[in-house]
Amino acid sequence: MKKCIIVANGSPPRRSDIAYLKIRCYKTLLAADGGANSLYDMNIVPDFIVGDMDSISDEALSKFKKSSEIIHIKRQTDTDVEKCLKFAIKKKFTHAVLLGATGNRLDHSFCNLGIVLKYYDKIHVAIIHERSYLAAYSGKVELKTSPGEIISIYGFDEKTKVTSKGLKYQLPNVSLPFGMKESTSNVATGDTVELKITGGKMFVIRSIEAVKANDYI
Repeated sequence: MKKCIIVANGSPPRRSDIAYLKIRCYKTLLAADGGANSLYDMNIVPDFIVGDMDSISDEALSKFKKSSEIIHIKRQTDTDVEKCLKFAIKKKFTHAVLLGATGNRLDHSFCNLGIVLKYYDKIHVAIIHERSYLAAYSGKVELKTSPGEIISIYGFDEKTKVTSKGLKYQLPNVSLPFGMKESTSNVATGDTVELKITGGKMFVIRSIEAVKANDYI
């Protein structure tokens, strides 16, 4: 597996999350345009800066152009995060964790959540924001957990169904269509939660600290 970190231009990520991902073999760091500003403030140098370069500060650009590879893509038909993902796919990365994907722009946040689904078949994308870790899944999934861990599951349509084992509130081949039904704040009862997702994809949201504790990423 070839793994990378992508920092978007939302709420600045935590330095500890970047350090943890580096340990977990996410060695390559990409900044999506203005995401470089957060890295500049933390004095962390990205390997690549990808985007149309309309959000990166002059100070960050001046500093990083000496040490980072700048990939200037002018097209406006996709977002800077998508430009980063397309670049990562071209470079044969199989996994990406997206930081700074949410912030004070709800439209940007919503778009980045959709990107996880949009590129699902090309690259596995997860999002870390504050205390939460989000990823999309389909098929059979086994999660390493701890008793009492909070796990939330969200679907998008009625044809996609999930059957669970190891949750306090079991899901017996049910759909969780967005805006109609969800499994928010469910609880792991043991060391493993098993999910069988058929007919599509679902989001699973967990505590990032629980994910780290179980070496899940």
